[in-house]
Amino acid sequence: MNASPLTLTKKTHSCVRLERNGQSLVIDPGGFTEDDAAVGADAILVTHEHPDHFDEARLRAGLDANPAAQVWTLRSVAERLSTAFPGRVHTVGHGDTFTAAGFDVQVHGELHAVIHPDIPRITNIGFLVDGSVFHPGDALTVPDHPVDTLMLPVMAPWSKLSEVVDYVREVKPRRAIDIHDALLTDLARPIYDTQIGALGGTDHGRLTPGDATRL
Repeated sequence: MNASPLTLTKKTHSCVRLERNGQSLVIDPGGFTEDDAAVGADAILVTHEHPDHFDEARLRAGLDANPAAQVWTLRSVAERLSTAFPGRVHTVGHGDTFTAAGFDVQVHGELHAVIHPDIPRITNIGFLVDGSVFHPGDALTVPDHPVDTLMLPVMAPWSKLSEVVDYVREVKPRRAIDIHDALLTDLARPIYDTQIGALGGTDHGRLTPGDATRL
């Protein structure tokens, strides 16, 4: 685990940018986030194929802006990019480990959360960065590793508040920071903040898109 300070910048919805020592890693630059969310990234990680997590135009913008940038993702996303960017797109799955732009990454999880029993589940992977920050994508995956900062999918068509609270309790991070929140209205936020903060058993907070914090 690298001891240098890590800066996390929240982007809209499920996208976050991690920076350290002049290197930048972006996770899930999807269709709800800023057009330039992946621009300037040295490494891009994508958890699954749903358009709010994977937007091909945003990913291509990042890869075009930095010819050295590379992508790590699951097969369904890699197949849509590998021909246009040969040698720069890497397919990974549960149990894999790799180094991306100086960050050590472990892959945890295999399936998207259940949206409805009639909808087939797709593949979804989560990324544990530097043994510290875990982004689960669209699943409530509990990695077999202590988590310092959990990127918490706080509101989704596939979840309910009790499940979110129980997920925080099971992972037991030092802190939880909201992601997957683009559909959560300002009217509802105090309810989620109060309940997760009171019941989750850990420090819980959220960042406005564009805000950053040191980890």
